[in-house]
Amino acid sequence: MLGNFTYSNPTTLHFGADSLNQLAHELQQYGQNILLVYGGGSIKDNGIYDAVMSILTAQHKTVIEDAGVMPNPTVEKLHEGCALIVTHHIDFILAIGGGSVIDYAKALSVSAHCTSDPWQKYFIEMAPVDNFIIPVGCILTMVGTGSEMNGGSVITNTQTKQKIGRIFDSAVFPKFAILNPTYTFTIPHTQMVAGFFDIMSHILEQYFSGHDDTTSDYIMEGLLRSLIHSSEQALRNPNDYEARSNIMWTATWALNTLVAKGKSSDWMVHMIGQAIGGHTNATHGMTLSAVSIPYYTFILPNGLAKFKRFAINVWQVSPDGKDDLTIAQEGLIAMTAWMNRLGLTMNIREFGVTRDMIPAIAEHVFLLDGGYKHLTKADVIAILNESF
Repeated sequence: MLGNFTYSNPTTLHFGADSLNQLAHELQQYGQNILLVYGGGSIKDNGIYDAVMSILTAQHKTVIEDAGVMPNPTVEKLHEGCALIVTHHIDFILAIGGGSVIDYAKALSVSAHCTSDPWQKYFIEMAPVDNFIIPVGCILTMVGTGSEMNGGSVITNTQTKQKIGRIFDSAVFPKFAILNPTYTFTIPHTQMVAGFFDIMSHILEQYFSGHDDTTSDYIMEGLLRSLIHSSEQALRNPNDYEARSNIMWTATWALNTLVAKGKSSDWMVHMIGQAIGGHTNATHGMTLSAVSIPYYTFILPNGLAKFKRFAINVWQVSPDGKDDLTIAQEGLIAMTAWMNRLGLTMNIREFGVTRDMIPAIAEHVFLLDGGYKHLTKADVIAILNESF
């Protein structure tokens, strides 16, 4: 294990088919005025909205609704939500949805009482939060981002074509998260599998970093094997409770900061994927799937030992009679086959990207350290061309 670290996670999780029963108790700890944040309205079709509203009414809460949160929440939407918070003196934000809705709620929590432009301060300058933070709770309806138990928030600026993620400290983590696997049963296929790959990408971007022997890597290999197994089950039967519950739990632990401890990390797949999303508004998980195999193929020679281990321990590639490079490559071949079975997007053309857009997309890619190879802009362009 590398270095010294402190681990703490303040989010309380309520998991299972009866987990919504815990909402009333949680709400008693917060103020009167609730901002109810959700997306396009599917929660009204599947009954979640009515169930939550009955609890809010029984708790005598004043509810202000902020609906219509889009898959890639925008700066304009953020400004709308902040205005609602100020006008109605909101005490607590309750988010019902997937990662985009919860990301948006966390952005609201730090932005509503910011005295300057929150986009500039918190997403461009990455300044520390020095104003009042409105507490957030969430009810998860789509898995993938892990946003229910971390401080991450991703906001898109449509004018500048920037999609930027900010990792806030533990003060911004949801105070509680309600995880009912049955709430994920009605998600459309494309969103379901995009979420599955988002989970895998979160794990891989922490796994493919460092050369020491870490407990975190062993945990991640187990999470990956569980995800692969359960995703195949969910593909056959989306209402398989066991599969969907295992996937939901894996998604949370993939990005709640636990497996990052003792590790460096490589978030370049997310940086490239988010830049594509800023230019195309494509589904987040699909932008990751489109660039992952080209990216990992590009860095494989620099992290050969870990890619070999990945092939053997995660994909059960037999090492007999093979050199290390062949074993590592067979691991990526097995991963590609799994991705194709799920029906993931495997190239950026499907998002409407053209060759002449690639340099502009590359310019919006943040170059980070932590992986096996530090990329240049030319490297990013080469990877995008391989993803085309």
